[in-house]
This record gives sequence, C-alpha cells and structure tokens, in this order.
Amino acid sequence: MMSDESFRAETRAWLEANCPESMRQPVRSDKDATWGGRNPTYAHPDQKLWMDRMGARGWTVPDWPAAYGGGGLTAAETKILREEMARLKCRNPLNSFGISMLGPALLKYGTEEQKLEHLPKIARGEIRWCQGYSEPNAGSDLAGLQTSADDAGDHFVVNGQKVWTSYADEADWIFCLVRTDKTTKQAGISFLLFDMASEGVSTKPILLISGYSPFCETFFDNVKVPKANLLGTLNKGWDVAKFLLGHEREMISGFGLGGSAGDPLIEAARKGVDPLLRAQIALFDVRSKAFSAMSEKFIDELKAGKAHPAQPSMMKYYGTELNKSRHELLMAAGGSDELEWESEASRHGAAPRAWLRTKANSIEGGTSEIQLNIIAKRILDLPS
Repeated sequence: MMSDESFRAETRAWLEANCPESMRQPVRSDKDATWGGRNPTYAHPDQKLWMDRMGARGWTVPDWPAAYGGGGLTAAETKILREEMARLKCRNPLNSFGISMLGPALLKYGTEEQKLEHLPKIARGEIRWCQGYSEPNAGSDLAGLQTSADDAGDHFVVNGQKVWTSYADEADWIFCLVRTDKTTKQAGISFLLFDMASEGVSTKPILLISGYSPFCETFFDNVKVPKANLLGTLNKGWDVAKFLLGHEREMISGFGLGGSAGDPLIEAARKGVDPLLRAQIALFDVRSKAFSAMSEKFIDELKAGKAHPAQPSMMKYYGTELNKSRHELLMAAGGSDELEWESEASRHGAAPRAWLRTKANSIEGGTSEIQLNIIAKRILDLPS
C-alpha cells in the first residue's frame, strides 16, 4: 500500500499536470459551474476537460468504490486529495445532486443492478439528476405528499405535482417520493427513480427575484415507471428520504464554507475597505474557519456512522446563515458598483444575483425553523 506521503506527492504532481489554469479560479456564476448531463452546457471547454480527467480517475467521487466509478480512496487519501485541490485552488470538477444526495442513498439502499446502472454514470457526469420531494401542500410537512404511484402490474403509474424542483428543466432523471399507500402517512411513501424524458413528465420554471429560474414546477400525468426503479422497499421510502435529507443538508451547509485563498471576500478585505467593514470580514473569516473545522469533524463522523442524527440540521442552519452573511459582506465591500445589474463589467449582475439567491438557502432542504425545531428536540432535549 502506498504511504500517505507518496500518495500526496503523486496526487500533487497529477493535479499540477492535469488541472487547467482556467479551472484554478473560483466559479463566478451558476452557469460557470459544471453540471454534466445528457445535454450539458459549458461556459468554457476546460470545464468538460477537467470533469473528464477527474472522472476517469474516479476522483469526482474519490471515496466511492472503484466498481461503481469511484476512486476507491481511503478517508485519509480523500482528505489529502481535497487538501491538494485546495492548495492549487482547483474547482470542484462536477456539481451533481447525484453525487451529493442520490449516490449515498443508492450505495446504502440500492440493488447491485441499480448501483451498476446509475453510480458510474453519476461519477462521470453523464446523467444529471433532480429531486422530487416538495409539493404545493407538502413542503415543511414533507410526509403529507400526495403524488401517487399506483400498481399496474410490472410498473407504477405516477400522477401528481412537485414544486421547487431545482433544475428539473435541465435534469435527465429524477429521484422522487411518491405515495403508494393512501391509508397511512410516512408508512405509505416509496422512493422511485425515473427518466425525465418519460411520456407524461413536464416542467415549468419558476422565475426568482434574482432573475434566474433554477427552480421548477414538475408535473406527472400517467407516467409509467418500471418496478425495477423502486429504491429500497415498497412503502418504506421515508427511511430513504430521511437518509438522503441528511446528505442534502450536509451539501447545503457547505455553501457557508469560504475564506480560502482567492475568495473574493478575502481579496476585498486585502484591497482595503473601511475599518468597520474590515473588522466584520475578519469576524466572518474566524467563524467560517471554525465552521470548516467543525464540518470536517462532522463528515468524518458521518462516514464512520458515528454522527448524531440531528447534526445535519445543525450544520445546515449555521452554514446557510454564514453564506447569507458572506454575500451581505460582499455587497457591502463592493459598494454601489455591486448593484450594477446589466453589463459585461459586472458579469451581468453576478454579485447581486448571487446575493438574492442566498435568500433561498434558509428555505431549501428544510426551512431554518424546521432545523431549529429538530435541534431543540433531538440535541437540546427541549419539550415539544
């Protein structure tokens, strides 16, 4: 087995030789990020080159088993890879709900056929996934969902509507909570996987205050889904849903991580702003670094199966609050120039659009109020 020192040296050399210079800069907008999929769009050709190179080594998902497209790295090797990527300021090669949410659920609940079918495509960025959880009358009370999947022999027939389905209009497949037993609540939910190109699936973007439409309404009209696409056990999809939610909240909490070299906020502070704002940025940097250290500890505990079930709620709440603070400070540091909405110089209002986008952070993945309730009950042991 290669020593950690040898692995670090080899990893450093490979990254320096293979990460394009353009991929060693912070992502400037949502469109500048790499999502992959059947019909991908790239703001720069190096995005695909970087994704393909990392995917070929399994390093888009370094700690997944190699048999499923991962890198097969140990926890220590994965940490070294992340450290070396941070040292070179390498971008994340692939943004993917398949990686951050569905993948862990497939690894835990999927059949061998499902793992071999879906995980390698997720790792290589070939299929883009979206999440079908929230409904018009089932957001905070997620288990109240009504989208149905009726048994039709060798397949289910799905009817209903989802809302706030992030990037549904660009996704290839959906992981979706459906009601398969209408006589009970949590015990009547199942977890299905199906192709968004299936007959009867349609989407409608929701325009946000930022001017973008990353969220959609998604409609299902007699959609046929093979029973082989059921993940886990019939009527026990709530267990899969809760497991996946923990990983979603971990992903969203990561929005609060910042303060690395090249961070626009740190650069703003170095260029000189008024003393009060500089002090606020310094305080944010301290909080961000503390949060980063706590996140690393939490992820280690999660992978070891030792994490408290409510820890994702704690991380999600504080991470989203940090991210909102970060963008408030960026707007303050930029002054009136950051209010520019339409010009190439302002990258078409990238800063104010990102700032406005953060308003959704404390809603998506379970509202802050829901997270605080979970923390109060399960960590602080306060009465209901």
